[in-house]
Amino acid sequence: MSKTANNVLVLVLPAIALLFLIQMVPYGKNLVNPPVINEPIWDSAETRALAKRACFDCHSHETVRPRYSMFAPISWLIQWDVDRGRDELNFSDWRNGAREAERADKIRGEITGGEMPPLPYRMIHPTARLTESERQLLIKGLNKTTSGR
Repeated sequence: MSKTANNVLVLVLPAIALLFLIQMVPYGKNLVNPPVINEPIWDSAETRALAKRACFDCHSHETVRPRYSMFAPISWLIQWDVDRGRDELNFSDWRNGAREAERADKIRGEITGGEMPPLPYRMIHPTARLTESERQLLIKGLNKTTSGR
């Protein structure tokens, strides 16, 4: 066996073994969503549909996980994003209080600034790419939803 082939084996075999071993780490493997506790009173079905399309995978208990999300380390990254998203704003655990209104204000700012949904998510999920008019409808709908009008 040539020296180059030997070097490749020395690098590839441990990498494959490591990928196999990290599959044993349970973080990100629980694919069951918690129950929806309380949703906001949406101003319209259209606002909810836009939020579901662009926000719910990270900001609700209605996360739809792609098949590749079962494999570490991708499962870890997705679970970390979902955990962070639910901590920031959770449409499935809505309490109609000041905290939710404050978080919704922040999200509206991030939608307006093009930060939400994040670019990597939009690249992988084309349905989350909102047009400018859809973004404006979502912002207007979130304003009405969070203000109770």
